[in-house]
Amino acid sequence: MTQALRNFVAPLLRVTLPSLTTGVMVGLMIGLGACVPQTPVQVPIQAQPEAPPGAPPGTCWHRNTSPAVIETVTDQVLIQPAQVNEAGQITRPAVFRTVTRQEIVQPRRDAWVETPCPDQLTSGFIASLQRALAARGFYQGAITGRMDRATRIAVRRYQKDSGLDSSTLSLATARQLGLVAIAQ
Repeated sequence: MTQALRNFVAPLLRVTLPSLTTGVMVGLMIGLGACVPQTPVQVPIQAQPEAPPGAPPGTCWHRNTSPAVIETVTDQVLIQPAQVNEAGQITRPAVFRTVTRQEIVQPRRDAWVETPCPDQLTSGFIASLQRALAARGFYQGAITGRMDRATRIAVRRYQKDSGLDSSTLSLATARQLGLVAIAQ
């Protein structure tokens, strides 16, 4: 059995048969044993999409995160005041140091936006969305029925006028465009 093992492994390693010892052979077999296909690990699928607390069942939501607005502030800090003689003339100018810091002007914000559910976002629905945005001058691309980059940019531009800076179509926007029935 050892000779059969050597005959199998030696061509793979491109070494001569006498140079393979039994210890090397055992080590190779143990190492090659790890190459056996393993059972795939099952990743749990999230049953419910993420939604805000208290969201009605059967509704779909998107968390829109607005980044913080940070401003760089540069100040001149007095290190040494100017020296002035008795006549009021400056004999040595003041010495300043430049200090730069960043300040948060507006903190990061998370806002929940109700959206059409994925099963509603068919190619026909998206084509209607593209036509509605094109009619209002926000979309200039071809009517493809796909939520491509140009469509997302148009959605963002349209919604930004309403105060929502997101490329994810909100349910309110879909209603404004006449794509979804208004809830009574």
